[in-house]
Amino acid sequence: MDLRFLPCSNATMIVVGNNFGNVGFWDVDSEDDDRLYLYRPRAGTISGISMHQHYFEKIFTSCDLGSIRLMDVEKEIFDLVYSSEDPICSLSQRSDDVKCLYFSEGCGRLNIWDERVRKCSTQSKLHAHRINSIDFNSQNYNIMATSSSDGTVTIWDLRKEVGHDKAVQSAYFSPSGSSLVTTSMDDTVGIVTGVKFEHTSMINHNNQTRNWTSSFRAIWGWDDSYIFIGNMERGVDVISPTQKGTIFTLQSPHMSAVPSRLMHTLTMLACLQEPQIRARND
Repeated sequence: MDLRFLPCSNATMIVVGNNFGNVGFWDVDSEDDDRLYLYRPRAGTISGISMHQHYFEKIFTSCDLGSIRLMDVEKEIFDLVYSSEDPICSLSQRSDDVKCLYFSEGCGRLNIWDERVRKCSTQSKLHAHRINSIDFNSQNYNIMATSSSDGTVTIWDLRKEVGHDKAVQSAYFSPSGSSLVTTSMDDTVGIVTGVKFEHTSMINHNNQTRNWTSSFRAIWGWDDSYIFIGNMERGVDVISPTQKGTIFTLQSPHMSAVPSRLMHTLTMLACLQEPQIRARND
């Protein structure tokens, strides 16, 4: 349901959460048989994972049953820091702020939890339905994008709203911060560009996952050149923002499941696939 690279320089560690309440750690570089570490801090679905790039010793995880726990990596303890009767849908942190956690709760509410006072300092109603993703612009941390099941993406500060016909599952800024990609259940991937994000392009893509609990989310690659999104044929489609369409599909016989979730940072994929993509693009 969610996965992240642990931002440490001395190891390659991937953190994942599933719909059984498990949080798993995969030590990619280790050659030992015991390189997978599994925890079960809660019974419900893991709806979000967040760790700060400058302080990854503590990891936040959220649950759709309405709780947020803070894991102390050294002690291997998950402390309950927030509890609600409503589901927690997504988590995010600003790169310039270690102490605050932004998370969505219930029907369109955004909360800011402050570690210094151990409570929510701000609560706002931003959407008519649940908020599925929260992301911050890498060049201006005051610009935040939220996607919602009400069919909209909102860029806060500029008050730019991107409309979709159905629920929007994600909205992510490009590495440069100059573009935004959105993914909706209306079978489109939206690309928002411009000085004030005033230009929107819609690209057709089959985002229907039938009765699956997971949904497709388009993400950026190592720069602003390409967008990656899974498909129902167990491949990864590569979208060119300039050509406004899918230009290539990455496939492997080792792919055993539909890749509905992809890493937000595709460093390893970039090293392996960039020559193929550029050759096909040419």
